[in-house]
Amino acid sequence: MGADHAHPPSSRRTVVAGLAVLVPLAVITLAALLWLWPDGVTGTATEESGVRRVTGTITGIALKRCPETLEGAPRPDPATCGNAAVRLEDGRTVTLRLPSGPGAQHFAAGDDVILLRDAEGEHQISDHDRTAPLWLFGAAFALAVIAFGRWRGVTALVGLAVTFVLLLTFVIPGILEGEPPLLVAIVGAAAIMLAVLYLTHGFSLSTSMAVLGTVASLTLTGVLSYAALGLARLNGITDDSALTLGMSLQIDTQGLLLASIIIGALGVLDDVTVTQAVTVAELAHANPSYGFARLYRAAGRIGRAHIASVINTIILAYAGASLPLLLLFSIGNQPLGEVLTTPVIAQEIVRSIAGTLGLIAAVPITTALAALTASRHHPEEPPEPPEPRDVFAPAAAARPARHRRRARA
Repeated sequence: MGADHAHPPSSRRTVVAGLAVLVPLAVITLAALLWLWPDGVTGTATEESGVRRVTGTITGIALKRCPETLEGAPRPDPATCGNAAVRLEDGRTVTLRLPSGPGAQHFAAGDDVILLRDAEGEHQISDHDRTAPLWLFGAAFALAVIAFGRWRGVTALVGLAVTFVLLLTFVIPGILEGEPPLLVAIVGAAAIMLAVLYLTHGFSLSTSMAVLGTVASLTLTGVLSYAALGLARLNGITDDSALTLGMSLQIDTQGLLLASIIIGALGVLDDVTVTQAVTVAELAHANPSYGFARLYRAAGRIGRAHIASVINTIILAYAGASLPLLLLFSIGNQPLGEVLTTPVIAQEIVRSIAGTLGLIAAVPITTALAALTASRHHPEEPPEPPEPRDVFAPAAAARPARHRRRARA
């Protein structure tokens, strides 16, 4: 597994140098993971209040006239006024009032629903039960990945499972237990990176160079993010959720923001660094005479094209996530300068710029590391061919020669 990523032979010195960095990194990550691993004593709000989540199925809906509201108050949707007969897990059927507040969902007979049951045994309809559709989507996703990627698709799914396990069992519980969010994010990101990259792409020199490039770029992203948040005086509190976490749970909201930037940048960095490392290896295999300089220049051109598209992807992803907020600002007719300097927008700007700078740095760093290990030692390299010219240039250049031959004739 992964042998197709490292065709050309590499010197023993480069292999030893790579292992000298990767082995201590893996040991430190494992030690920090064990040291910071949460003990699992943190309970949820529903557990502490005695509220439990149960499932049921709606067997019938009885709509009725909505009550009158005060003048100027929003009127409820007529489809949310009434009662629902719900069959519980134990076979009993209870009659419950439909949720009718602002943004309440519509329910119909046959819908699977989530109910909240309090300590007295009273039930309340909370939401739709989306377990079956999500399992269906997950199965379709897994089948598509395996059908296209085959064994590599299987390892990619295993790596995705490792990511979710670490996020749900280490990163989030660790932050909730009061550990420094930035430290938890760094350790979690390092563990995810080492496990996922080697599981997905195999134990090869190209993968190791991608890991080193990711570490260097992620470190730069963290430093830039820390400096940018300090200069912009952003503390991570932009909504009620962040305020609740900061005040009730005493969580460092600025550290939480830094943690989110690092974890968010990791996914895109993996893509860029693996692509550059594999590109260098394939170029070296196809052109054994290429030395470091030519490998770096050829792979660098591919990296620049990749970064140009990835940057647009990042900006559109952040714009899509913030679209409801942008619509609210548009309704308020605020000037663009005021909108950009609000904490929530400024936070997204800092997040996207820091992540983009880390991505840009990942290309030359990873390309140089991979070129050093993939290139052979040659005393003299053949001259590099010229850059590709326009397809019409040879024909245009040949016309004067034909004219000159006709003139001599």
